[in-house]
Amino acid sequence: MTQRKETVANHDTRLQVVVALPAHTALSGPLTYLHTQPCPAGSLVRVPLGQRDVLGITWEEDSPAPLPPGAAGSEAPPALSARALKPVSMVLPDCPPLNPAWRALMGFAARYYQRSLGEMALAALPPQLRDLSPEQWQRRIRRLQKAQAAAPARGDSPLQAVSAALSPSPQQQQALDTLASPAAHDKPVLLFGATGSGKTEIYLQAAQRLLATDPAAQVLVMVPEINLTPMLLERFTARFGTTQVAAMHSGMTPAQRLTNWLAAHLGQARIVLGTRMAVLCSAPGLRLIVVDEEHDPSYKSQEGARYSARDLAIYRARVETQHGRPCQVVLGSATPSLESWHAAATGRYLRLDMPDRMGGGQLPHLRLVDMSQQPKGAVLAPALVAAMTERAQRGEQSLILLNRRGYAPVLSCHACGWKSHCPSCSAYRVFHKIDRTLRCHHCGFTERVPRACPDCGNIDIAPVGKGTEQLEEQVAALLSGEVRPDGQPLHVARMDADTTREKGSLEAQLARMHSGEVDVLVGTQMVAKGHDFRRITLVAAINADSALFAADYRAPERLFSLLMQAGGRAGRDADLSHQGELWVQTWNPTHPLFAALRTHDFARFAQNELADRETAGMPPFTYQALLRADARTQEAAQAFLAAARDAARTLPGVEHLTLYPPVPMQIQRIANVERAQMLLESHSRPALQHVLSQWHAELARCKALPAAKGLIRWAIDVDPLAI
Repeated sequence: MTQRKETVANHDTRLQVVVALPAHTALSGPLTYLHTQPCPAGSLVRVPLGQRDVLGITWEEDSPAPLPPGAAGSEAPPALSARALKPVSMVLPDCPPLNPAWRALMGFAARYYQRSLGEMALAALPPQLRDLSPEQWQRRIRRLQKAQAAAPARGDSPLQAVSAALSPSPQQQQALDTLASPAAHDKPVLLFGATGSGKTEIYLQAAQRLLATDPAAQVLVMVPEINLTPMLLERFTARFGTTQVAAMHSGMTPAQRLTNWLAAHLGQARIVLGTRMAVLCSAPGLRLIVVDEEHDPSYKSQEGARYSARDLAIYRARVETQHGRPCQVVLGSATPSLESWHAAATGRYLRLDMPDRMGGGQLPHLRLVDMSQQPKGAVLAPALVAAMTERAQRGEQSLILLNRRGYAPVLSCHACGWKSHCPSCSAYRVFHKIDRTLRCHHCGFTERVPRACPDCGNIDIAPVGKGTEQLEEQVAALLSGEVRPDGQPLHVARMDADTTREKGSLEAQLARMHSGEVDVLVGTQMVAKGHDFRRITLVAAINADSALFAADYRAPERLFSLLMQAGGRAGRDADLSHQGELWVQTWNPTHPLFAALRTHDFARFAQNELADRETAGMPPFTYQALLRADARTQEAAQAFLAAARDAARTLPGVEHLTLYPPVPMQIQRIANVERAQMLLESHSRPALQHVLSQWHAELARCKALPAAKGLIRWAIDVDPLAI
């Protein structure tokens, strides 16, 4: 597509510019500005909007609008004379335009996830771009150019002066050969590899092969959480060198994010490694996308544009290929999402199996501990304590998994029934003993633990339930008196969001684990996946039953994945793999989920779950969207949703959808904002998208109804993970 350049009387050129405006405003499409000369589509500009200058991107005028005719924001503003149009304030100098493939990705994401084009496109850019002066911008460009000049020439081997690749095992070589075949370039590849099977080495060697053959190629490697980036970043920089790898995640400073984004956008960074935001990064030479731990729900954004980075990675590979640069996408996991597993079973994805661990290591043995047979009040079964002690005395490590941080979920008075409710949320404040606070994990409200019950004055208030902080304390007490082979007392540590909050703390804790300084690690799910702890031979899950009978239909899938991933931390060293064990403390040892877990049979578990979902009409056999409403009162939120439901019934194509009644969300109130939602479901994805795209104008009218007074915001969540 070419951008239309209309010259007016004063020889100015009209440019179409997208800026960050919500989808439900009248100005959500590209806006028209004047400039002294033509400007390529994809150029970064600053333009006046109201009383301020904002960052914008020039766009093709004939590009399809993110919302079709009839939707709020799709109507173009009234025709303006050249005299009424405002001029572009500045074009960012020395910056190549964002290429057509990137712009096509933004257009698709805006349409599919029901956001405005400007919202989606501008959110993908580093925030600091909005604040730099032209002089500051040019200094950054010169600094990057100087660093590029000091780096090896682009034609040199990407492995110059860095470590060589490891020799692949026969299983890895077969996977690499298949990835190089034409069949693996025609459709997404699902790399189904057991924990410890060497998937990361596959990523490294596939990237190495690509970079060695194409001097302009770039690789995008995605991980679900920030805590997984240090280990993977270390492996990639050790293989390719620090100048060719750029990290991208929300834990970086604005300056770091801008520098790394520029390195990727200018093609200087050959490998971009990051969390879900990295899928939106500009990388003009992109030829390979890797989505590690593709099953992880962290790839789905839960605020703003609620996009799935995994799904956008698949679409991005397709659109890059359509624009002339073949791009391959690899989804890696030991426990794939049921959506990906179903896609592979129906032939839409190519599945590569890697069932064996490196070096012939064994997968961990499952030991179920029936808690009904343990001493009353036991936190850890005596046999489990003995097993951890035995391993520590041999110089091995243990991991205890409890997916709840803090000391206790609730503080309670048994005299009057008072509990540590959050005054602003329909949730409890968590007791953190280490700083004697009650902290809400939803709104952040924190206060000191009261000396006595606020209601009755009883001084005997006690914690209810267990968190990682309490578990760490109790494990340390149970293992006190035991010593390591060197005669030193055993060291128990904790790793969760609280202990890794400060800068550098995550890397320091990981280093202590790898060095063997820690004997028993207590942690949440952040330590259960992706980490290569070579000395762990025992993993124990303490509170697994809560997900067995949850209302969320995805809970069994998440539990099975969490337990398999956690168990995969045990016995990763082939010499110790025969001692690897996964202990699960449960009150339901006969549950079918554990039968599949015992044999590490993900295929059996997936087959059963998919059969149940097909019978119940759940994804991936149906397609869903949620309309969420936040308001000052629950009545206003539900009144808006009820009006929206009535309005949706009048839209063409709604007969292919099921519209469910509005209900409060699971956590009904957060920060004094009431929340409700309404589910839409269809057996046809196009039918669902068609109705959603027409709905915006109706939603804008529903918001103005008297019954909806007090509505704060509404949002559409396509393909929700939590209902």
